[in-house]
Parts: sequence; structure tokens; C-alpha cells
Amino acid sequence: QVQLVESGGGLVQPGGSLTLSCAASGSTFSINRMGWYRQAAGKERELVATITRSGGSTNYADSVKGLFTISRDNAKNTVYLQMNSLKPEDTGVYYCNAVLLQTYWGKGTLVTVSS
Repeated sequence: QVQLVESGGGLVQPGGSLTLSCAASGSTFSINRMGWYRQAAGKERELVATITRSGGSTNYADSVKGLFTISRDNAKNTVYLQMNSLKPEDTGVYYCNAVLLQTYWGKGTLVTVSS
């Protein structure tokens, strides 16, 4: 089993930056890929970015390419999402996930981009 706890969400003005963190605990040695997803009000959850265990391979949604950066620190069992040039459409609950033999999800952290 793996437990995931997201942090770093909040209110930010358009054009601003925010860094989200996701701390994993439990059977972290079995984690392969980790990722960030988001869900805006009234919409389905969508992929934001994923990263492999080694950090050598990343994948981004087209809408965030060049703006967001996913990284991980395996020594700290933590994955990060650096978000730059935020737009109101980036508003939503951001969820961390970890893929082992099954997929685990955190409870999410709210990001609100508004002036």
C-alpha cells in the first residue's frame, strides 16, 4: 500500500507560479510511474504530467508543455509539479497518483488562479 499527501495549493494571480508537492509513504520501493492530474469543477479528471521512477522520462499534457515541470526526489519519496505562467483555466483540484501493481491517489490540493 502507498499513501500520498499533496500540498502547495492555494490562490495565485494569473501569470504567477506555484509548486505542488506529493509525499509518498508505505511501499514506495514498488512505485513505478508517478503523476499529477487535475479536475476542474464540472469536468473530468485529466492528465497533467507523469514521470518514471528514474525521472528519465516525463510526459505532459499539451496544454502545460513548456509551462509546467514535473520532477521527483526518490530519496525523499516526493514528486513535485512546478507551475509557471498560470492561467485561470489551470484552476482545479490537483491529484497525485502512484502506479504500482495498482494505482493509488492522494486526496488532492486546490489550485485557484484568479485576480
